[in-house]
Amino acid sequence: MSSSTANNHFGQFRDQRNNAIVVILGAQWGDEGKGKIVDMLASQADIVCRCQSRIQLDPVGTFVINRQPCMACSKGGNNAGHTVVANGKTYHFHLLPSGIIQPNCISVIGNGVVIHIPGLLAEIEAVKKNGIQDCWSRLKISDRAHLGIIILSKVITCKVINQLKLNFTVFDFHQQADGFLELEKGDSKIGTTKKGIGPAYSTKAGRTGLRVCDLIGNFEEFAKSFSQLEVDIEQELEKYKNYAEIIRPCVDDTVYFLSEELKKGNKNIIVEGANAVMLDLDFGTYPFVTSSSCGVGGVSTGLGLPPQSIQNVVGICKAYITRVGGGDFPTYLDSEIGTKLQDIGQEFGTTTGRRRRCGWLDLVVLDYVNRISGLTSIAVTKLDVMDTFEEVKIGVAYIHNGKRLKSFPADHSILSEVEVEYVTMPGWKQSIGDCRQFSDLPANAQAYILKIEELSGVRVQYVGVGKSRSATIKRF
Repeated sequence: MSSSTANNHFGQFRDQRNNAIVVILGAQWGDEGKGKIVDMLASQADIVCRCQSRIQLDPVGTFVINRQPCMACSKGGNNAGHTVVANGKTYHFHLLPSGIIQPNCISVIGNGVVIHIPGLLAEIEAVKKNGIQDCWSRLKISDRAHLGIIILSKVITCKVINQLKLNFTVFDFHQQADGFLELEKGDSKIGTTKKGIGPAYSTKAGRTGLRVCDLIGNFEEFAKSFSQLEVDIEQELEKYKNYAEIIRPCVDDTVYFLSEELKKGNKNIIVEGANAVMLDLDFGTYPFVTSSSCGVGGVSTGLGLPPQSIQNVVGICKAYITRVGGGDFPTYLDSEIGTKLQDIGQEFGTTTGRRRRCGWLDLVVLDYVNRISGLTSIAVTKLDVMDTFEEVKIGVAYIHNGKRLKSFPADHSILSEVEVEYVTMPGWKQSIGDCRQFSDLPANAQAYILKIEELSGVRVQYVGVGKSRSATIKRF
């Protein structure tokens, strides 16, 4: 798509070849509403990419869209999802990029994704039932992406299966093992969705994983990977032999594909981030994190895009903050206010159905994410959830043992003991759902957004005031 038809959202992002690469990252603990922003840009995009497993636990609500042309690429596993309402139909995405519903959009699942093929096929069938019949012709799957099959080393996996005599198929036991690993942790459990993505990354790092290219290559060699298992695997191997033929036309060298598209110029490319930086394996609240790199660095490793091509990073954060599963949460509101945020914001996960913990917006977190990812702008979503609040608060500093911390602490024992210093601001006490310009917002709502800019040092580009795409204020 040329820039002349897409300058509404992409004009400010252009490089010398007139390409625009925009990375959309979660700037909290996930569920920030990334899908809605991706969708809004995808209607004007040529390419939308995912680059690592969408380990994050739950999506953020539902958003309404109109189908438009674009190209989408994906990174992630099948343990979380976005719910999209388009033309009166509801779509649930776990592995597929949300751009697949755009009629001229090519969706690319990047090499950083762990792919559970039965889940992918089921998702495609569900999309087709909703009227999107050309998914396969617009989907590219990296031949370097790993398969969500073996999740531990082959020796350990054989022991797990043979000793426990578990009754599940060899190609789904990664999910079962994920659940057993959670049970072993007891009170220290992380709170995963038990989709097996973490264990799948374990085999990837241990160099015992299987990739898409293995599946569609020499199938006899592929089958030998399971020869030690004392279970009947013939039926499952036959299934995967058929799967190989189904996905074969979609498998491609996506590194080469993206590189060639950039050489052509005049391309609008979105990288659809999964999870959030605070769940990053290195930078998140370890060990209550995902198993992959959720920051801007994961874009290069999960898609093969050169770092210098990534110039625009939009951090997505709610006007408050949520977290699902275990882990420290300094601004958590275990109170009536927190429950009110849950109820009004419909903070329940589509994948797990779990109630998300809610708290005040945390600028210590946002500052930390900015230092890691170099945000060029911020999108604040779900501002309307706080329409009825008498006052709103922003966490601006952590205090530990009477001392103000200079940065977000790595040590769990410190983070669990911090006190939060807040800035308190008056609420706006009126509905903002019909506001479409920043100037339409009540003065107190404008002040809240401007305070976020002031404290973070990053301009707020988008403000979400409702579920639909149109309920988004674009400031620049």
